[in-house]
Amino acid sequence: MESFYTLQGEGYHAGKAAYFIRLGGCDVGCVWCDVKESWDASIHPKFSIEEIVREAEKYTGRMAVITGGEPLMYDLDALTIALKEVGFQTNIETSGVYPISGVWDWVCFSPKKFKEPHESIYGASHELKVIVYNKSDFAFAEKYADLVNKDCMLLLQPEWSKQSQMLPLIIDYVKENPEWKVSLQTHKFMDIP
Repeated sequence: MESFYTLQGEGYHAGKAAYFIRLGGCDVGCVWCDVKESWDASIHPKFSIEEIVREAEKYTGRMAVITGGEPLMYDLDALTIALKEVGFQTNIETSGVYPISGVWDWVCFSPKKFKEPHESIYGASHELKVIVYNKSDFAFAEKYADLVNKDCMLLLQPEWSKQSQMLPLIIDYVKENPEWKVSLQTHKFMDIP
């Protein structure tokens, strides 16, 4: 769908320079998705792996974040290997609803209520990032915290349009449950992509 060089805005790597590769196509259908234009893969141009990597190499940062849409709709082995061969750290942001593919340095698993994750995501996750849209999302977050590996970072992030209502609840929750941390969409505060 698009690629761009910016700062990672959320999660563990927030604030780091990153080259984003956003793949078109998603059948998860989050109501609050802020890139709904990514859902229909057929309306976006296709690029070869060589073209994607060549474009990424133009920038000094060496962290590539593959996102979507839902990137695991595709087999990402060849793309991630090609990126690693030219020195990129490979990160993914995924709802985990498809089997994991690719060679990853960092896996951000962000489950959605609309579709069950594939079991292969649980052991592969470095970061569990749950978007908090309403109060029931805390129990949803705990469900997946019990399934990921014990070293997985646990993050709660307010959905942007509900931040004023949800952030105070998240803060209180983290104070009561210190195994969790707060994640904010810092790129939106900085007004960058």
